Amino acid sequence: MKRFLLAAAVMLAFGTATANAVELDKQGRDPQYVSTIISRAQKVTDALGITGTDKGTQVLNIVANRYFKLNDIYSERDSIKKVAGTLTGDAKKQKQQEAESTKDMKLYRSHFGFIADLSLYLTDSEVEKVKDVMTYNVVNVTYKAQCDMIPTLKEEEKVQILAWLKEAREYAIDAESSKKKHEAFGKYKGRINNYLSKRGYNLTKEREAWAKRVKARGETL
Repeated sequence: MKRFLLAAAVMLAFGTATANAVELDKQGRDPQYVSTIISRAQKVTDALGITGTDKGTQVLNIVANRYFKLNDIYSERDSIKKVAGTLTGDAKKQKQQEAESTKDMKLYRSHFGFIADLSLYLTDSEVEKVKDVMTYNVVNVTYKAQCDMIPTLKEEEKVQILAWLKEAREYAIDAESSKKKHEAFGKYKGRINNYLSKRGYNLTKEREAWAKRVKARGETL
């Protein structure tokens, strides 16, 4: 009886692992492109210290599939825009709007699915790490710089700055290029600057004083 229960448990565990296995969406894609995406996705598993493990393989495939999905979404948008280029007047305008609305809808729907897939294998802090790797660690670098530039920041101001940077990261994750990712953060950095100015900070003077402190430490901005 014990042997039967043990065998059943093993079969159940194996069946569950198989059902949850994430397949790499490489069918019909250029092998060189697939290799490039796998290398990019491995930066995530390397940062998590799970490359080469079963968990690492699942996470790598999830991240790689996200990059594939983003490419598909933006390629479809470009195809619709190409059709729009052959039209004129209202028809052209409507087609261009269709391209953007279709892209936005698919990004929105798939964004949360991506995070949910990661959450099956990773803790909340590990998911945060994935987001940071995929966005060049801009959240942490920028937050640290803001706190260093203005040492007198109040706690609620730090909380607000970090919240906005993390919100920007959600958009940056889905951006189509490095340039677009940085643009997503740029918009929120502008919001942060406006917020701090309204709170009474003279950002010009704060930056000048910060530059002097950094130089005195033998560092560069």
